[in-house]
Amino acid sequence: MEMDLSQNNLSGEIPEFFGSFSSMKLLNVSFNNLEGPVPIGGIFQNAQEVCIQGNLKLCSTIPLLQLPLCNPNTSKHSDTSNILKIIGLAALSLAVLSCFVFVLFKSRNKIKQPILPSIKDLKNFSYSDLVKATNSFSLANLVGSGKYGSVYRGRFLCEEHTVAIKVFKLDQLGAPESFLAECEALRNTRHRNLVKVITACSTFDSAGHEFKALILEYMPNGSLESCLYPKPNKYGLETTLSFGSRIEIAINIASALDYLHNHCVPPVVHCDLKPSNVLLDDVMVAHLADFGLAKFLIHKYGFGSKLSTEGDVYSYGIIILEMLTGKRPTDEMFINGLNLHKFVEKSIPQKMDEILDPCIVPSLGEADMDDNLHHEYDGTSGVKSCILHLFKLGLSCSVEIPKDRPNMHDVYAEVITIKEAFQQLS
Repeated sequence: MEMDLSQNNLSGEIPEFFGSFSSMKLLNVSFNNLEGPVPIGGIFQNAQEVCIQGNLKLCSTIPLLQLPLCNPNTSKHSDTSNILKIIGLAALSLAVLSCFVFVLFKSRNKIKQPILPSIKDLKNFSYSDLVKATNSFSLANLVGSGKYGSVYRGRFLCEEHTVAIKVFKLDQLGAPESFLAECEALRNTRHRNLVKVITACSTFDSAGHEFKALILEYMPNGSLESCLYPKPNKYGLETTLSFGSRIEIAINIASALDYLHNHCVPPVVHCDLKPSNVLLDDVMVAHLADFGLAKFLIHKYGFGSKLSTEGDVYSYGIIILEMLTGKRPTDEMFINGLNLHKFVEKSIPQKMDEILDPCIVPSLGEADMDDNLHHEYDGTSGVKSCILHLFKLGLSCSVEIPKDRPNMHDVYAEVITIKEAFQQLS
């Protein structure tokens, strides 16, 4: 059973009996007005199963919860304060009891109906399940590997859908924290352009070593990086992205970042935005992945949301420039102070043709490519105007001074405008 009581203006202390619910797998009481010591038994012994952030007056003796230590010598509160605590405790207990009855009623009703297997119904996977799904984590199923983990393609016996299984390298410094951060980010965010997490697996392998993995929605078209820098397939051909597809991907990424920065409470910063972390589904819709470095902006820790999100805006701008030029920021040509931003800035509009990714040109009409590059963008001046406007958006996002970068809400609106202008030319 999972219980979400977040953002309900609950007050008082967390009831001790919460720890006695053996069937409870997740308790989320974040961003209320709870206070006092956190219970130490049951579910509260596992920091991964409890969400308590945003309650500034909570304390605990459990280090993993990262809360202030409780003061055993706290003075007695006034009668009024005690009454308020009792009322808050009663309200919280009533809410929990209501949720418990609702879940119990819902689960009993489900027994009466046929259960159709689907990925959403799969909650618990054992280590042996993952071994079978990936054919013992074979190289044939290895999709990619990063600093903190390797991703495998897998399929469970009871499911026809393919999934992605990210196995964390726990001997790597920072990998356990990466697992926790990714679980936290993916558990608290829901958006069409974020990779969906199906479940997490935290157990021991056959040798008794600690094992942690995430089971994620599988993206059959790989990453944006593999599409921007394609390798010849078995027929000797390369798959490339059209200019229209690149605009759509830019919109997808902007939509996800706008959601994370401006519509999540607290705001979330991805912190590791790059083409390899932008994955493409079966219809080439982009989804952000790899939240191992994601940070929640909780004001009690002193992080300002505007300042902290500006790093993601910069990375987004670089991705735009990378999609338009086909050059990595780490290209060997960028030496002696020259970088991708400066390279583009010095080249547009006069030399835009020279820096544009050659793979884009075949998807554009020859007449459009003969347009004058020196006009201002007005939404009706041709494909080159759209390209120029997208270049300028990438530059504005990647300026050196963070405070001069736009907010992702405005960036998202701007790239939508570019898409609409491009569609009018089709």
